[in-house]
Amino acid sequence: MLGWRTEAEAMRVVKLTKVKDEARGMRGLHFEDERCSEGTPGQYVMIWNPAAEEVPMSLASIGEDGRVSVVVRPVGESTEALCGMSAGDKIGLRGPFGNGYTVQGSSPLLVAGGTGAASLKPLAEEMIAKGLKPTFILGARDKDQLLLKERLESLLEDRLLTATDDGSHGYRGYASTYAKQLMSEQKFDMVYTCGPEIMMAAVFQAAEKHGVPMQASLDRYIKCAVGLCGSCGLGPYRVCKDGPVFSSEQLREVQDEFGKKRMDPSGRAVRVDH
Repeated sequence: MLGWRTEAEAMRVVKLTKVKDEARGMRGLHFEDERCSEGTPGQYVMIWNPAAEEVPMSLASIGEDGRVSVVVRPVGESTEALCGMSAGDKIGLRGPFGNGYTVQGSSPLLVAGGTGAASLKPLAEEMIAKGLKPTFILGARDKDQLLLKERLESLLEDRLLTATDDGSHGYRGYASTYAKQLMSEQKFDMVYTCGPEIMMAAVFQAAEKHGVPMQASLDRYIKCAVGLCGSCGLGPYRVCKDGPVFSSEQLREVQDEFGKKRMDPSGRAVRVDH
């Protein structure tokens, strides 16, 4: 019974136009898809390599000409299979799905850790197009893992700030610690964040302390992408449909889980450890 599916929910096949290393251990998969080009920053797609399972990926670029991309880090069988693909290979594609970011305020702070920069880059591009001047913290373990750094530098110039755990580029320490420092020194009226959940939870605590609203893109185990299976449950929400972007008000509702626990593929609650 496929008749109930929307066009976005039905799988379509697209050809990879380019596969590019975007940072050490992270590959950009580029393709053309009209429906994805109508997506919004913060939304995600389900990508399938026939050799493994479907996985959710944030839209890392959204071109009006139909050119879009995602960034993949090999952390399991499915992502390793995707990273092994080449230009000309075909993938299965569904989406885009979920609720993206809402541009609010006039002095935004964006905080990205690891592959979280892929989700926040299109948001920064939208802000620039609207005449805003966002401050962007790009965090990573070391300088070679600063994802999409060159593109963000050309877009943001001196408003791109970097933080590396080992101090090899920019601020020495976590992106969340740098964000706390900036919030105590400058006035922001909205914070956006994507990255490791422990990092985002720390940014949320700082935003709450300074009375700044926040939007965070959460990562959970997503299978159906339409809110049916419950694999991505977070309190009363389904991350696949109600998120992946959540507001401060919603995050307050799930403080007993956010940054602390999540469900694994078997439905068992496990500790958030990254």
